[in-house]
Amino acid sequence: MPKLIKNGTVQENNWTLLARDHEGDVPAGETLVPLDQFLANADTLSARSDVGVWLDSDQGPEALAPYLDKLDVVAINFPKFVDGRGYSYARVLRERLGFKGEIRAIGDVLHDQLFFLKRCGFDAYAIREDKDAEAALAGLSDFSETYQAGVDQPSPLFRRRA
Repeated sequence: MPKLIKNGTVQENNWTLLARDHEGDVPAGETLVPLDQFLANADTLSARSDVGVWLDSDQGPEALAPYLDKLDVVAINFPKFVDGRGYSYARVLRERLGFKGEIRAIGDVLHDQLFFLKRCGFDAYAIREDKDAEAALAGLSDFSETYQAGVDQPSPLFRRRA
């Protein structure tokens, strides 16, 4: 199971990722359910505190709007590190939909992406099993200052200096 970077530390990842083709009931315990399966069973699953949702890179977060106040975790899959749609999905979740829970990056998540993922609203990162999570943790502080506004710093540098 991949390690998780959260709250500035490397932690064990206790959440199970349910496959898109999973059939049957969602097992007990902390489980990330594919968006389609969650929406098909939203009344039941949104009442469970041990269920989160994961979006694939071709699925926007807008369909989750009615359930976001009941979800603790929304994970966004990066099938390849070059697929940047997940960055936009995180911003939509934070800025347009007002999601306050954990946004987790899953899939092909690499050290070089972490700082920019944080700027877009991610706060947890499941690092690939073949990568060193401790080394990747340093990616959250690759830069000491930012010029542009972001989810993590809503004021651009020129406003903060004034």
